[in-house]
Amino acid sequence: MKMVKAIIRPEKFPDVKNSLFDIGVVSLTTKNVKGRGNQKGLVQQWRGREYCVELLDKMELEIVIIDDMVEKVVDAIVNSAKTGEPGDGKIFIVPIEDVVRIRTGERRSSALH
Repeated sequence: MKMVKAIIRPEKFPDVKNSLFDIGVVSLTTKNVKGRGNQKGLVQQWRGREYCVELLDKMELEIVIIDDMVEKVVDAIVNSAKTGEPGDGKIFIVPIEDVVRIRTGERRSSALH
């Protein structure tokens, strides 16, 4: 099992969610986060003065899946979240040792569905 953690632009979330649903991924967790990468923030104007917003709004998705689904999930996220501009995000793939469904006590892949 793997956990796919993706940091994406918040406005791309509906597209990413729909792409994941299309390939059969219905379980996911989201968080609103702030961060920055190579783009180092944005310069904006307010009342005629420039200021720099260093930490930008992002959305983090966490999806735990069986190993066979990793490439499908990564492709779905990349294809639906990409704008071609700096700040599109990152995907991290982390091994998961075990999963336990609290309600039933089921473990491993049977606890994912």
